Amino acid sequence: MIKQLTKHGNSMAMVIEKPILELIGADADTPFEITTDGQALILTPLKNPEGSAAFGVALEKVNTRYARALKKLAE
Repeated sequence: MIKQLTKHGNSMAMVIEKPILELIGADADTPFEITTDGQALILTPLKNPEGSAAFGVALEKVNTRYARALKKLAE
């Protein structure tokens, strides 16, 4: 599928059709993470943003508490 950007105020926008949103399990209320590899945009729907934040907090705690052990495992 080829899409074009459209002017939206001082920005540009792209419409994502409902069948595509349904395919990825997203809707109008789904937040998206936007990343790039330097050549392309990558849109990733965040299924559970609260869970993602909680995971980040837990990961930080584990990394802080077990930093030495994890470093040894990596070696």
